[in-house]
Amino acid sequence: MERPADNRLAEATSDYLRLHADNPVDWREWGDDAFAEARERGVPVFASVGYATCHWCHVMARESFADPAVGALLRDGFVAVKVDREERPDVDAALMGAASAFTRQLGWPLSVFLTPDGLPFYAGTYFPPAARQGIPGFRDVLGAIGEAWRTQPDAVVGTAEQVQQALRESAAVDGDAPDAAAARAALAAVARAEDPEHGGLGTGQKFPQAPLLLALVDVDPQLAGRLLDAAAGDDAVVAAGGYSHLRGRDGGFFRYATQRDWSVPHFERMLVDNAQLLHVATLLGRESVASGLVGFLGDVLRLPGGAFAVAEDAESTVDGRRVEGGWHLAPAEAGVERPPLDRLVVTAANGLAIEALAVRALRDGDRAALELARGAAEHLLAHHAADPAALVHASLDGQPSAARATAADAGCLASGLLALTAATGEARWAIAARAILDAAPDPAATSAQGPALQLGPDADGDAPSGQAALAGALHALFALSGDADHLDRAARLLDARLAIRNPIAGPAMLRVAARIAEPPRTLVLIGDPPEELRREPGAFVATPEQAAELAAAGFALLEGKTAPAAYRCEGFVCELPQPY
Repeated sequence: MERPADNRLAEATSDYLRLHADNPVDWREWGDDAFAEARERGVPVFASVGYATCHWCHVMARESFADPAVGALLRDGFVAVKVDREERPDVDAALMGAASAFTRQLGWPLSVFLTPDGLPFYAGTYFPPAARQGIPGFRDVLGAIGEAWRTQPDAVVGTAEQVQQALRESAAVDGDAPDAAAARAALAAVARAEDPEHGGLGTGQKFPQAPLLLALVDVDPQLAGRLLDAAAGDDAVVAAGGYSHLRGRDGGFFRYATQRDWSVPHFERMLVDNAQLLHVATLLGRESVASGLVGFLGDVLRLPGGAFAVAEDAESTVDGRRVEGGWHLAPAEAGVERPPLDRLVVTAANGLAIEALAVRALRDGDRAALELARGAAEHLLAHHAADPAALVHASLDGQPSAARATAADAGCLASGLLALTAATGEARWAIAARAILDAAPDPAATSAQGPALQLGPDADGDAPSGQAALAGALHALFALSGDADHLDRAARLLDARLAIRNPIAGPAMLRVAARIAEPPRTLVLIGDPPEELRREPGAFVATPEQAAELAAAGFALLEGKTAPAAYRCEGFVCELPQPY
């Protein structure tokens, strides 16, 4: 007898999950209850991972999850679980690692089948309802998986255990931690992958690879500049109201291009990409790109409370139909409805935005950027970090998600707050950052809900890994506090040995590793410094009164620095002050 749908997603703290609330699928959220039901019924778990602004997630939703026949197959033979990768990055990372054992075509939607004990045994990405162009049909996949589970359960569990063992082995590393020279050499070596004809890296799909660009600014700014320019395209095209390569007419960058020549973007726009690209553009002096990104963050992604939405959708509604890129491809005066936002407020992504906006404000005196950074920081401290020991990973309409905060949340938010102190001299941001880092979770911590998943090797994706984010923030705190415990903790947390072998998968880790291996270099600017000094690496601006307050709060870098002057310091040893 067919089981009725009992969808539980209407009140989820995720726009993505709510989009599936009307599916004829008996969806659950990831958690202990779903796996307990699977054990009770003796059926596998089907986990579908995606996000609210993903075009192919929408396609699979319309084609498969809205199909009553698919809903019946899932209800009868599986426990179906929906996962928002933005809300549950821990689950997404673990399932993506397991999926790599079954397919090289990794991405979203991610479709993973697990035993009731939480061991993945088969995975893929997008499945159409029926076989198409060499892709298996989803109904056929469900039938084959169900048959294998019923007739060969020992073989299925054996496959799952082999995947877990492979993940454990891939996470193991040997050798010594890299020094600064080795980390920088590994980053510089990515130049070999530069596309000499069209720019960017590789000869297939083109991603802006923001964490890599940010790391390359320290190592090879010319290469970083070429890679950014290749993604940004032509200022004249953008100024004329079109899009150029990955840069839209309102300044924001699309997720990636499907063609080597950058000609066909996928139109979703993510906060993590645009925040980090703002940081890169500011450091490289790409004024038109940076100013456009500040405008995009403020005009498009900023939510009424001051925080930033996690993404803008790839699809727009045109003549009653959902069309990928519809708004971007229409003439500016066509009146096409803008793409919707995924309104989830994610702590790590907002921290990256705060940091980038603060760096822009410090270096270029951009008041709009400063106000955006302050507004987001105020919101996060009031709603996500009111209790640093109970940091919130994400919220929707002010309702906190039950998902556990990650090391990346703590690290990225703390780095943003420390950058805001450097731009404003205001001690409150640094004090809050220190409290967040003191209570930060271990990067290896697993989810509190659902089975403990085997993690593969830590890697940077579209944003810094938990290791890199937390270690980087601790190093920045050390540069301000002089407390060696912060530096020691950063060094213990960070393991960049795997990143040496594959720098494109670990650029943020290599960037932090190089910095940890050398004494911090800072430029303390008291009073009203000239613009060229504010643009130097390691700049920190404060009034004499702010410097005294920071020193009293335990930030040793500011001790004795109250005269209007520039203080150049390396490892807390400072040259004589240079008056302006």
